[in-house]
Amino acid sequence: MTKLFDDIDFVALLSAPESDQHAILAKVNKALAELTPQERVQWALANLPGTHGLSSSFGIQSALMLHLLTQEQADIPVILTDTGHLFPETYQFIDKLTNRLSLNLKVYQSELSPAWQQARYGKEWEQGLDGLDAYNKRNKVEPMQRALEDLEIGTWFSGLRSQQASSREGLPFVEIRGTRYKFLPIIDLHNKQVHEYLTQFDLPYHPLWEEGYVSLGDVHSTRKLEAGMTEEETRFNGLKRECGLHFEI
Repeated sequence: MTKLFDDIDFVALLSAPESDQHAILAKVNKALAELTPQERVQWALANLPGTHGLSSSFGIQSALMLHLLTQEQADIPVILTDTGHLFPETYQFIDKLTNRLSLNLKVYQSELSPAWQQARYGKEWEQGLDGLDAYNKRNKVEPMQRALEDLEIGTWFSGLRSQQASSREGLPFVEIRGTRYKFLPIIDLHNKQVHEYLTQFDLPYHPLWEEGYVSLGDVHSTRKLEAGMTEEETRFNGLKRECGLHFEI
C-alpha cells in the first residue's frame, strides 16, 4: 500500500514548477480516491515529507481523525488553537480524548488573553464580518501558523469533509500549501460513514451533539441546528462558515 507512487520525490516536488505539481498531484489524488481512509493515512505517513502533524478542533466528530491518525502514529502532534471561548463541554471533551487516546496535544493561543483582547477591541464577533475576520486571524490563523512553524510541520493532516460546507467541496486529498503538504484523508466521507467508524471503535461524539449542535466553535458564535438552517449557518452567527485557519495558510 505504501508503495503507491514511491517513484515520486515528494520533497523535490515542493519546489517544482506549479504546472508539474498540479499534474503529478492530480494523478496521486485519483489513486487515493480508490483507497480507504486508513490506507490513505498509511501512505501519507510513509511518503509525504517532514514532521507530520494533525490539527483538531475537538468538534462533534473529531474522535474519528484523532483515532485514525494515532492508530498509525501514536505520538503525532495534535494541534489545538484555543480561543479561550470554547464551550465548557469542549474542554472536557479534549481532556477525555487526550486521556483515552494518549494524545500528544499541543495547544496554541493568541499572544493576547481573551480578556485583554475584549478590553482592547470589544466583542469583535458582534462587529460584522470585519470584526469576525480580525478575531479569527488573531485567535485561529496566527496561532496555527505559529504551531506549524514551531513544530516544523512538513505534512499537515486535517479532518475536513466536503459534506460539512460548500467551501470544502472539491478539496483534494493532498495538495501543496506554501512549503508543506496538506492531507485530508476523510474529505469524501459522509455522516453515515463517520457514524459507522465511531460505532465500530466505540468512540464518542462531542457531548453537545445530543443537544442539537452539528458544528462547534466558540460559545459566542455557535448555534444549534434549527429547522430550515444549514450546517454552515450554525457558525459565526450565520455570516460565514470558515474561520480562515484552513484557507489562509
